Amino acid sequence: MSNNIERYIEHGLFASRWIMAPFYVGLVGALLILLVSFLQELWHFALSLPNLTQIDAVLGVLSLIDLSLAGNLLVIVTFSGYENFVSKIDIAGGKDKQDWHGTVDFAALKLKLVASIVAISGIHLLKIFMEVDKTSEQQIRWMIIIHLVFVVSGVLLALMDYIAAATKKQKK
Repeated sequence: MSNNIERYIEHGLFASRWIMAPFYVGLVGALLILLVSFLQELWHFALSLPNLTQIDAVLGVLSLIDLSLAGNLLVIVTFSGYENFVSKIDIAGGKDKQDWHGTVDFAALKLKLVASIVAISGIHLLKIFMEVDKTSEQQIRWMIIIHLVFVVSGVLLALMDYIAAATKKQKK
């Protein structure tokens, strides 16, 4: 009797992973919203082309790169999260399958997430530096501190994963 109850509970817990599927579908919706934002930014950038200064051109490109990095981040989180926590994605033919598809585990996902956040933060910081006269010294200081916190967090996360992998290797 208790084995049956345990089996039902375990099957229920295992099946509950499908509750996450709508989250990943929602991230695809967020990717579409990001695409609209990217297209708006590109349109605005193209319209300002006749009066574009060199700094404005660099800032416009950085904004587009920033949005594309956020889109890449969404794709990585969607695919790897779905595959790690819900179900493997089986694409017939596999012609368009990316090299990283199916190989990003949770540890790699964390590192990619932190690396993307550091890159996005760095781009924002570069934008601030390019228009340094429009930003207060205190805001710049906080942006640098926040960026450094992201960088240090990423390094510490990578170090923790390295130590965990080395410990796991030693146990074998």
